[in-house]
Amino acid sequence: MSGRFVVVGAGTMGLGIAYVAAGAGHAVDLVEVDPGRAQAAATRLGELWDRAVARGKLDAAQADASRARLTLRGALDEVAPEPDVVVEAVPERPDLKRTVLRAAERLRPALLGSNTSSIPIAELADGLDRPDRFLGLHFFNPVWAMALLEVVVGPATAAETTAAAVALAGRLGKDPVVVRDMPGFATSRLGVTLGLEAIRMVADGVASAGDIDKAMVLGYRHPIGPLELTDLVGLDVRLDIARTLQAAYGDRFAPPPLLEEMVAAGKLGKKSGQGFYRWEGGEKR
Repeated sequence: MSGRFVVVGAGTMGLGIAYVAAGAGHAVDLVEVDPGRAQAAATRLGELWDRAVARGKLDAAQADASRARLTLRGALDEVAPEPDVVVEAVPERPDLKRTVLRAAERLRPALLGSNTSSIPIAELADGLDRPDRFLGLHFFNPVWAMALLEVVVGPATAAETTAAAVALAGRLGKDPVVVRDMPGFATSRLGVTLGLEAIRMVADGVASAGDIDKAMVLGYRHPIGPLELTDLVGLDVRLDIARTLQAAYGDRFAPPPLLEEMVAAGKLGKKSGQGFYRWEGGEKR
């Protein structure tokens, strides 16, 4: 049974989660305090529904129904209490996430999740009144196309909370994996390892970004290469994750200087139009 679903943060991941939840029949509140980001999210969501209709994924009536189920909010205090699910999807910074999660918990959700890709759930649960209802819900980009949902079980997460998250994954059309709470969980720990080494290879002049990616696609059957994936995730997000993992596991996760330089220069990947590739109109050039 679908219920009320709240997403906090309307960046790439937040709007994707909201889009999928609305499509699965949930009444969705997408909360974004920054007016410019909220407007950008509204525009992007409209594009997603229009594209789904153009490609035959949805008919016009289905798209209209999904649109009607999603409401943009400017603050958490605009959301009615006791939603079924709240998912935090703000940038990958522990202090910011803890602040948002504590505020979201005041809505008394049945299930509280963080879309963190690397920060330990135990760390984010600090200060929560009901850590038993909290866990990681790590979606993947683009949310509407990626089948995986990584369910991260914290030390205080109740068994019924984990079961509810697995059931939620099914309702959203996702295939869950359940992992124990460790920095980087399963996916980021492996994926970032590959991505950082690929960046070091570019810096060392081993091969071009395109050829490194082609080698992994053709040689290892990856759907896309690690550098294109870094562009899609965002170089700034990759940098935040690398720093989190470096603090936990040591310098094998130290971010390469090239990654730090590109982020400082505003080359963040697809969202900025330039990363390891050039992007125009959402397409790689």
